[in-house]
Formats: sequence, C-alpha cells, structure tokens
Amino acid sequence: MNEQARFTLRGRNPDVLTCIANLSNDEVFTPPEFASRMLDTLAETWAARNHGADIWADRSVRFLDPFTKSGVFLREITSRLITGLEAEIPNLQHRVDHILTQQVFGIAITQLTSLLARRSLYCSKHANGEHSIAQSFASDGGNIWFERIEHTWVAGRCTFCSAAQQAFDRGEGMETHAYAFIHTNDIKARVAEFFGGNMQFDVIIGNPPYQLSDDGFGTSAAPIYQHFVEQAKALEPRYLSMVIPARWFAGGKGLDDFRESMLTDDRLRSIDDYLSASDVFPGVGLKGGICVFLWDRDHRGPCSVTTHFNGEPPSTVSRELLEGGVDVFVRFNQGVSILKKVVAAETGQDKSLMLPENMRFDRLVSSRKPFGLETTFKGKVAKAAKDDLLIYQNGGTGYVARSSISSGKQFIDKWKIFTGRAAPGTGNRDTYPHRIISTPFLGEPGSISSETYLCIGPFDTKAQAESVLSYLSCRLTRLLILLHKPSQDTTRKVYTFVPTQEWTKRWTDNELYEKYGLSVDEIAFIEKVVRPMDGGGDE
Repeated sequence: MNEQARFTLRGRNPDVLTCIANLSNDEVFTPPEFASRMLDTLAETWAARNHGADIWADRSVRFLDPFTKSGVFLREITSRLITGLEAEIPNLQHRVDHILTQQVFGIAITQLTSLLARRSLYCSKHANGEHSIAQSFASDGGNIWFERIEHTWVAGRCTFCSAAQQAFDRGEGMETHAYAFIHTNDIKARVAEFFGGNMQFDVIIGNPPYQLSDDGFGTSAAPIYQHFVEQAKALEPRYLSMVIPARWFAGGKGLDDFRESMLTDDRLRSIDDYLSASDVFPGVGLKGGICVFLWDRDHRGPCSVTTHFNGEPPSTVSRELLEGGVDVFVRFNQGVSILKKVVAAETGQDKSLMLPENMRFDRLVSSRKPFGLETTFKGKVAKAAKDDLLIYQNGGTGYVARSSISSGKQFIDKWKIFTGRAAPGTGNRDTYPHRIISTPFLGEPGSISSETYLCIGPFDTKAQAESVLSYLSCRLTRLLILLHKPSQDTTRKVYTFVPTQEWTKRWTDNELYEKYGLSVDEIAFIEKVVRPMDGGGDE
C-alpha cells in the first residue's frame, strides 16, 4: 500500500458511516452527506467573514465536536484539511499529524461511540496504535476524549440534566448517559481538563443527544439538547453549528427559557428548518422536524431563515426571529406573510403578528383536563342515574355521575366542540399534507370528556357550535394552528394565532381566503401543507 492510499479517508464503497443504525434516541447518527452540507455552509460563512479565505487552508483553526458519535464531522473536517493544507505542509505524514493533534478534537458521548469515532478518524481504536494514521499521539484516546462520569443526584434527579435516578443510577457495566460536556458548572475548566489549558476553539459543530427518558420506561422524554447548545456558547467559539430538534421554536417542556435565549440572540446567522426530520435522518421518527443553526460570535443582525418542505424548492428570507410581538418562532417563511395579512385584516394595522386577546380563538379553548379527569379515566358502561353525564374518553364513551365533576361546569349544559389533545400522525413522524388537529366533533349538552380531549366553547345553540366546527375544518384555520404548534401535543396555546369569527354561518376556505386577501401562491402553499378534513386516514 502506498503512502497516499494509507491516508485516504473517502472513497469507501459503501461508506460505513452511511450504513450504521441509530443506537437510541440519544444517538442519532448524522449522514455523511448532511454533515458535509453543514461544513459547506461553515466554509462559505468563513470566507465571507475573512475576505474570501479558505478555512480548510488555515493550519491554526481548531475544531471541536463535543458530542461525537460516529466521528463523521471530525472525519469530514480532516479530509478537507488534508487537501486544503497541502501547499503549506507538503509532507503528507506531517500534515496528517498536525491536523489530528493540533486542529481536530472530539468528546465522545459513550464508550462505544468513542471507539467508533476513533476508528473513523484514526483508522484505529487506538490513536497511538500501529494501524493509526497518526504517529504523534502518546495516548490511546488521542484527541477524542471519553471517561465515564456519574450524575449528581438530588431528590431523585440529576442537578445538571434532570435525569431520573431510578432510570440512570446504574452499575459500572452500563452507560450512565451522564454526558461530561453538560455535567459541569465551568465548561472552560472542564475542556482544559480534557485537552490542556488555553484551549480556544474556533468552530464547534455536531449533533448532540436529544432527550432522556423521564422514568426509564420510554413513556415520556425530557429534552437535553438545549444544555449542549448553552455550554457550547459558553466556550465562545467563533462559529457554532448544530443540528437539533425544532420543537424549541415554540418552547414547551423544559424549553421555554432556551427558546427565549435563542430567539433574542442576534448572533444567530442562519437557520435551516426541515419540517420533516426524515429529510435529514432517513427512517428516524422525530415529530416537529429538525433545524440546523449557525451561530456567529461576531454577527449582529437578522437571521437568514430557509424552510425545507416536502421536496419543494427551499424558501430563504432574512428576518428577525421574533417578529411583531410574537414570542415564538413562526415557521414557514410563507406562513409569516399569511399571518400578517390575517392580523392586518382583523386589527387594521400591519406592524404586529399578534391578535388582541379579545379577538383570539384560544380564549374559547379549555386547558388540559377540562373536566378534571385523567386520560386513563373510564366511565361507567351504562347510565345509572337520570343526571349521569355522557363522557367522551379514550377508546369510546361512558357515563359519570354529575355530582363527581367539579371542573368545567360552564361547559356541561351547553353545546361545545371536542378535539383530541394529540394530533393525528404516522407514528412519531411528520408527513405533509396532514390535518394538523384530530377531527373535531360536536359535544351535546350533558356531555363532558376526559383529558383525551380539549373542550371548545361554550355555545348557546347547536348552530353556533356547527359554525365553529366548520371553521376548524378550514385549511387556513389549521395552518394558523400549525404556525404555533411545535409538536404532536395540541394545547390551548396553539390556537393563539387563530382569530375568532361571527358564529352565524358555516365557514369555507374560499370565504376565508377572500376575507384575508390571500394570493394564489399563498393559497397553493396552504393546500400543500394542510389536508382537507374529510380527506380520510389519520394524517
């Protein structure tokens, strides 16, 4: 084997990193092609900032992947540097040693991924082994660090990541998923422990772990990717690029503070928003889609937002992340213009994207557990007393004594609408067009529901309720819901952008399109995103 062949990091057929399966929800491997696209964006930004300079021809730039899994980012970076530094460091072995010892660093998330990453980068699980392409390392680990650490338990939860002690307080033979990068109050000191003092990284890039199960049984999951973003920012790199779930756009479970910090950070230079995670991670179910952001320490100003949707040509707009008084990131660049038209028609002004509270549909929507009953509640099979109430519950209907209901009394003897808390979908994936909400239905006087449903109302007449039902069936209404909806959970909050109407008629989309002056292109966009309510199926 000649010297050049020994250092060939590409050209494997097939590339093994395109073939490996994800290990868990924590360990979603990044496809090499997508990692390469992220690096292209980085290189373009570097050139724009540095008078056209090539980042791959700069021997002083340091890169860190602080959540290394397959090692794909480190491998792709190294491959580009080997080409870019050829003129400055002609000797191939010297060039490889310089890159691997001085420029490329990683922190593995588990022992298994540390071994995988070292094989990807050094062609050996031992950085100083006889098969390693590097010849200057003194340790097995090289610049890919991993050591098992433990969580810090207080009252059954980790103080750093909120992991449940019941699930993650494990024996020495099992991974703790206590990620070193986020289990510290001083990330600069922690990194100095790993790689030595005075270690300043120019670029931090990668794909962090996304979530941890709350209870060890997979029934609930707490996001943790926000902790990685915050720690990476604290290291003050020149550039930070990550691929993370997009649910943070509207906040939610453990993400409200993170959402606010991100959306008010004018150093975010670009966001690529993928409505369907499968466009990036084939075969991975991740409701709400994913995004890739590029944070530029020296940037101040609007963000370039690109929407990637269903194979359509990407839409890119430079805009403020918080527009018109809205406290969430409005997805779909086309959605911003539609929302502006709706608010302007209702309020007579075009500077805000928020409706006054008295015009908002969400004031008609109940909170979760509208009648105080859990999703698991099951009513009696048969009506036992004259004043028993019909209950719509998970799996059908039942009956419950009126005297046992202490919440939502204003709805009980009125007409209302019931709609499911969880939106329909295919497993945990987003597919388009879809219906956005579960099919709503009329609730007659004397009926209630468990937590499975939200309650909308109350209404004095059946005709009013039917008018609301027709309105919820309109595609424009459901698009406005989608603009505030980060996940499968459909709470009162997601109706914030929806205006109320006069409940005296059956509403149609054509009437709404005309009322709000939507263009042909805007109408076509809505109908690509939102499926007719009577379209069949569960999408």
